Amino acid sequence: MSFTNAPVTRSLVYGLIGMSIAVSLLDIKHYFYILVDLHLWKYHQFWRSLIYQLCYTNSSEVLFAAMTLYNMTPVERMWGSRKYATFIFVTYSLTSVISPMLLVVLRPLTFGLFNYLPAGPTPIIYAVLAQYHAIIPHVYKYRVATSISQSTNDQFQGITFSDKTYRYFLALQLALFQWPGSLLGGLVGWVVGYAWRMEVLPRSLIRWRVPGWVVGIRTQRRSEEFEGLRRRLEGENAPTAAATGVEGQADGEGGRRRTMGQQVMDQFSGAF
Repeated sequence: MSFTNAPVTRSLVYGLIGMSIAVSLLDIKHYFYILVDLHLWKYHQFWRSLIYQLCYTNSSEVLFAAMTLYNMTPVERMWGSRKYATFIFVTYSLTSVISPMLLVVLRPLTFGLFNYLPAGPTPIIYAVLAQYHAIIPHVYKYRVATSISQSTNDQFQGITFSDKTYRYFLALQLALFQWPGSLLGGLVGWVVGYAWRMEVLPRSLIRWRVPGWVVGIRTQRRSEEFEGLRRRLEGENAPTAAATGVEGQADGEGGRRRTMGQQVMDQFSGAF
């Protein structure tokens, strides 16, 4: 199905791949992950929270992320590019703050287990996955047997999957690549995605939309096209309205020639 009617997803996939390749070629991967004790507590490099979702630092994560985003293009097609771009921007802004803050809180509580936040837009992908899970229905289901039946009367034992299952497996693998930091990012993204859907976030934030030019919508040009179409329709309807008026006038003159009682009598005389 390619990226038809999904320009935002196409930009995300191409940008993610291009940025990840550029970071590897320039050898600047060490700027795109977060260590709480070193980067935040010691050197106060809070700017890392704004850039850690721009790329991945290994090719496996890039591949799984690109495949997952590509498979979730129906979300953009159902929402429209402008709403989808707004959702991506809001999710990016929220997860850039929430994930590092949670990591700061969890590090002392887990005795240093949660200290590393890997690079990559895993929170954004899981936020989109939450929308995909909620609004895209499955097309078919299939079952995989977990045991071999000894006879035809034995009850089937197996696991039921759907056509959406492998997409969830891709996202799950993405969350487990650099556990536990990547898992934390995925969980935060999923919660933010459902908070958007359930309208838990401020209403003004949900209803806000990015400018149309961000996704290639030229508002002024479209308004001019609609205005031209309206004028053309009015011009075509003018002769029709004039003709209708003439007919109505003729009917009115005919009505003055014959009263209502005469018309009723004509109906009864025709019946007899």
